[in-house]
Amino acid sequence: MTSTVVVGGFFGDEGKGKIISYLALKDNPSIVVRGGAGPNAGHTIRDGEKIYKVRMLPSGFLNKNARVMIGPGVVINPDVLLAEIRDFDAQGRSFVDKNCGIIEEKHLSSDSKGDLKEKIGSTGSGTGPANADRAMRVLKLAKEEDSLKSLIIDVPLEINSALESKQNVLIEGTQGTFLSLWHGTYPFVTSKDVTASGICADIGLGPKNVDEVIVVFKSYVTRVGTGPLAKELTLEEAQKNGWSEFGTVTGRQRRAAEFDFDLARRAIMLNSATQISITKLDVLFPECAGKTSYEEISDEAKSFIKNIEDKLKTPVTIIGTGPEINDVIDRR
Repeated sequence: MTSTVVVGGFFGDEGKGKIISYLALKDNPSIVVRGGAGPNAGHTIRDGEKIYKVRMLPSGFLNKNARVMIGPGVVINPDVLLAEIRDFDAQGRSFVDKNCGIIEEKHLSSDSKGDLKEKIGSTGSGTGPANADRAMRVLKLAKEEDSLKSLIIDVPLEINSALESKQNVLIEGTQGTFLSLWHGTYPFVTSKDVTASGICADIGLGPKNVDEVIVVFKSYVTRVGTGPLAKELTLEEAQKNGWSEFGTVTGRQRRAAEFDFDLARRAIMLNSATQISITKLDVLFPECAGKTSYEEISDEAKSFIKNIEDKLKTPVTIIGTGPEINDVIDRR
């Protein structure tokens, strides 16, 4: 039984939500737990005809046997969280730590104007101002929020106890490595560290209790909002390639570039990655759409994957071949 941490390798938008949903169903963890910044990160999950856009709940909620938890390092918008628990049928198995921070109206207001909005392109979710208040030790915590009383649990104790009992735990990161406050393209970053180490700190998991770290890369690079993007394509070029996309939370146009080996190599280093997941292979190679066996994909697609493995010296174990949860090649 293992603990598996899943984080984004570029600037978010790598398709982590789909990969986490797949792992939650395939590996049947007893707990799926989310670290990260707050509701400024969105995961899109397609399950048959249903499309979920998730901002607070862990993306593994589709596994009805798993308890879904939010670690103490995350700031929460109670309205968003409670709506998702209701709308996504996760009542009775969703929990938050008493030390999660609370986003209030003043944080939403602050996040929707000024430099955060204009210069950095903040999502307006209140996450950054709430984390700033947390650093100043004035942020309200979940244990003080009446609407969350029935959800409070000791998240670090629960996940470590589950691992001691030989259960699987899936740890979900948000955003991407180069949006980390420490390791990203500052100041065009999120309000905290979102590498694997930061995500584990958010949930109370010590480094010796991490078994696998899966870094998720898209087959090309996209970025929402401002900040540097090496070898950025024009919008026309991105549209021609089929790489024209929009952010889950903001609906903003994503900027695009080809797969960046320098960034990927650094992401592997910063996250101590043991495995790589590549998403949207079908966008690069349409003939791979919906394939679930490595043998079925084209030689060109296999060369693309092999080149990534050779250059990054890390196995590509999970490959996304379409928007559905089970459009996956699992080579583990």
